[in-house]
Amino acid sequence: MKDAASHDLDRIVEIYNSTIEGRMVTADLVPVTAESRVKWFEDHSPAFRPLWVMKMKDEIVAWFSFQSFYGRPAYNATAELSIYISPEHRSKGLGTILLHKAIAECPRLKIKTLLGFVFGHNEPSLRLLGKFGFEQWGRLPGVAELDHVERDLVIMGRKI
Repeated sequence: MKDAASHDLDRIVEIYNSTIEGRMVTADLVPVTAESRVKWFEDHSPAFRPLWVMKMKDEIVAWFSFQSFYGRPAYNATAELSIYISPEHRSKGLGTILLHKAIAECPRLKIKTLLGFVFGHNEPSLRLLGKFGFEQWGRLPGVAELDHVERDLVIMGRKI
């Protein structure tokens, strides 16, 4: 696992886009472009809000990011996490590896609280976070609409 470089952005976006059609992971409804994600990419930094890529045989198979929560300084010790895994590598324990590293890095990053925003029907992600001691801190019923189906957003949290 290493910090993402700008030349990784195309593959990061490709993995992200692979989740859109399944309607379980992201609220985007159509694929995004690498160009549209440049600012998001640049908002990450190894010392504050890292974006990591995981490689196997020189190919990026997963990525993890910390994002600032709510964008105000009083929340700097809180970060939202995102995990995206390529289709052929899902359900193989990569999420567990990424979360272990993320939690271990929190003291260095001065993160005291981790948040995950997960659709209520995304059982695999809810189970993964639960395995790491995340608890449901909130549920926003029916706030997302995916293909004319209202979906809940579950806020999972963990103090470090």
